[in-house]
Amino acid sequence: MSPRLRHLTTLENLPRATIERLLDRAEALRDACAHGTRKLDVLTGRTVLNLFFEPSTRTRTSFELAARRLGADVINFDIGFSSTSKGEELFDTLHTLEAMHLDAIIVRHKHSGTPDELVHHAMSGVSVINAGDGNRAHPTQGLLDALTIRQHRPDFENLTVVICGDIRHSRVARSDVHALSTLGVKEIRLSGPASLMPEPEEFPHVVHVDDFDEAIRGADAVIMLRLQKERMASTDLPDEAAYFSRYGLDQRRLALAAKGCLVMHPGPINRGIEIASDVADGAQSRILEQVGNGVFVRMAVLNEVLAR
Repeated sequence: MSPRLRHLTTLENLPRATIERLLDRAEALRDACAHGTRKLDVLTGRTVLNLFFEPSTRTRTSFELAARRLGADVINFDIGFSSTSKGEELFDTLHTLEAMHLDAIIVRHKHSGTPDELVHHAMSGVSVINAGDGNRAHPTQGLLDALTIRQHRPDFENLTVVICGDIRHSRVARSDVHALSTLGVKEIRLSGPASLMPEPEEFPHVVHVDDFDEAIRGADAVIMLRLQKERMASTDLPDEAAYFSRYGLDQRRLALAAKGCLVMHPGPINRGIEIASDVADGAQSRILEQVGNGVFVRMAVLNEVLAR
């Protein structure tokens, strides 16, 4: 059995047994809390801090719900009024927070590697969970995407999964590739404009397909990514209409995929840019299921690192 996690900062090199244990636990906790209608007490007396240096609605709320449903106390750290906005070093802030006897810090930061730096500098037994760092990793999103696929298509070794859009700047894409590769997905295809694709050597085992029509042909699941304008400096991109024409998911393209292809998106959605509204809201869309699964996956992660 793989060892219990103390921190979760990335899915890269995480054993398959650990990922499967977290997915199994997410489903068990979903059933135990009656899909969120019953509060559990497994983390009573534990304190969890949301430390978000970037704006977030879905992820922060999801982590807060997850912690509260497990019985933990939750503190939301307001960066705008914190000493970090006055020039305090991040690690001084960390040690100040540690002195308050926290059990877990959930951190989102614009700089890649920040969660690992917090792990390295922590002086107490506090657990660190990465809620997204730069363009490097978003491990709980990778887990919830894998769970959503598994609930409909558990035969990973027979699946073709397409990830389309701004992959170069996407921490979601990286965590999805790490999770799905470890779980044995047969083929992962990446598609998007050349300026938004990763270097080939970053993921040598995946397939790069420039033509989105070809990429989605026969696919069992397609994960559309948001154009992250806030992370793009100077990229050679077509205008929004041209982008949708080449890389947007509409009904015509969805018809090229395998029957029942799962439509996914980490949100927030740019309707009419990366995905058409009738596809985002259509029968094959699993986008709202992803949101729901996010709470149970984060419950599983908190339970893994904090349960006595």
